Amino acid sequence: MSMQLAERMSRLGTETAFEVLARAKALEAKGKSIVNLGIGQPDFLTPEHIVEAAVKALRDGHHGYTPANGILPLREAVARDIHKRLKVEIDPGNVLIVPGGKVTMFFAIMMFGEPGAEIVYPNPGFPIYESVIKFSGATPVPLPLLEKNGFAFTADDVLSRITPRTRLLIVNSPANPTGGVSPKAEIDKLVAGLAKHPHVAIMSDEIYGQMTYDGREHVSLLSYPEIRDRLILLDGWSKTYAMTGWRMGYSVWPKSIVAQAERLAINCHSCVNASAQFAGIAALDGPQDAVRKMVAAFAERRRVIVDELNAVPGISCVEPGGAFYAFPNIKGTGMSSREAETLFLEQAGVAVLSGTAFGAHGDGYLRFSYANSVENIREAMRRIRETLARAGSKAAQ
Repeated sequence: MSMQLAERMSRLGTETAFEVLARAKALEAKGKSIVNLGIGQPDFLTPEHIVEAAVKALRDGHHGYTPANGILPLREAVARDIHKRLKVEIDPGNVLIVPGGKVTMFFAIMMFGEPGAEIVYPNPGFPIYESVIKFSGATPVPLPLLEKNGFAFTADDVLSRITPRTRLLIVNSPANPTGGVSPKAEIDKLVAGLAKHPHVAIMSDEIYGQMTYDGREHVSLLSYPEIRDRLILLDGWSKTYAMTGWRMGYSVWPKSIVAQAERLAINCHSCVNASAQFAGIAALDGPQDAVRKMVAAFAERRRVIVDELNAVPGISCVEPGGAFYAFPNIKGTGMSSREAETLFLEQAGVAVLSGTAFGAHGDGYLRFSYANSVENIREAMRRIRETLARAGSKAAQ
């Protein structure tokens, strides 16, 4: 007899960014020049004082297990940072340190998802939302994010999708893959409307919260005391401090379920790397100059890539309000998202992601990461223009 996997494994999806990265690396290994605008990670090094804090922790002998919820000084640093940035008081006892943002998603969705339950999530949105919802056995209820709204949700649309079976609502602002930022008026309206649905928990993914542009305001759902008893905040160090490889995230849980979240951590990963936790303290408590410099660089690149995309025949791009992604409409090229992704990678040597990698409502769009230099962005756009021109000439023949 052959091995038999659990049926739920057939429902588990993936993150296409890593598949495209592997294809791009394979082409590079064959000698093809690739400009990578696909992967979602800052192209900056982790600031030196953060690295040194981890090195010191190792030299000081921090080599063993830590508490499953994270060392107290780090959880206290998280509380200080949230108070400093958001003017919100939180109890360090409600903070859970986890190895990356995905862990919070997985824990929250598995905690509320089961057959018969519904979970509302943004679409296009981070692909792991839908993947884990299906894995849990719950029914995914997509919340379409529309270009005409700047890819921001409207409160009425969210509330219209809530039923007695809804267990969890997932929101993400600033958003991946669209860069959409939900305005305060809509968040105010959403929170007011949620008063009629006390059975619904909320997971707010705010991993890009410090990356907004043109005076746009990041409004944290932590700022609303009326939903604090059912709100799960997802945040971390990976994007803000260029620490993707450190696997450092945190979540803030309602007091009533933080013990269950900690129990999941014990069953899953025991604890987070000890020395990395000391690096996390240095990041939050130390100078923020590197963060401001990185966000300023992203702001410049955003302006360049939006202008460049809007100059390409058949492509249009609304201005992203946050994160470091552009999500242009490519319907005018006559290609599907997957066709364009393949053409741009194999013919132009530019790695981007199909909008359908982020859900069915991403069809007709591509995700461009502008976590790359202005020079590389301009070079990528030159290659795309030339490739589309050649493809158009062949089609006309």
